[in-house]
Amino acid sequence: MPAVYLGLGSNIEAPTHVRAAIRELQASFEDAAFSPVYHSPAMGFRGDDFLNLAARIDTDTPPLELADWLREVENRHGRDRSVPRWSSRTLDIDILLYGDLWVISPKLEIPRREILDAPHVLKPLADLAPELIHPVERMSMAELWAAFPKQNLELESFQL
Repeated sequence: MPAVYLGLGSNIEAPTHVRAAIRELQASFEDAAFSPVYHSPAMGFRGDDFLNLAARIDTDTPPLELADWLREVENRHGRDRSVPRWSSRTLDIDILLYGDLWVISPKLEIPRREILDAPHVLKPLADLAPELIHPVERMSMAELWAAFPKQNLELESFQL
């Protein structure tokens, strides 16, 4: 079964929704593992700060089916899809990596571009799986984080 890495985030009642997402993932994937949680400002829009973390699950559920299931989890926790893409949300769960798979389609992007662009995605992933190799960049998450520009970086550890 491939290791699948997920990015989780929330900025509406964030502690409540992040805890609920963790519980759902633990109930569905017995070996689920989680990074520390980070507090970071909203990116791309004005909104409340986010809580973000990464998760690792082992599953042979095909990526599109898994993405649909994750959307259902988001929906159960009040995700409003009528608002612009870059806006506040109760819960956001993205597939960051799915084994060594590389997919670019209208419905799915694996590996997610945000791994390389967003500190709130890369830092939790590097904490959870520092030796994990990015399938395109061929660098470990720890190496990617070490090379990430740190100026104006607003990312703080958060205890749930």
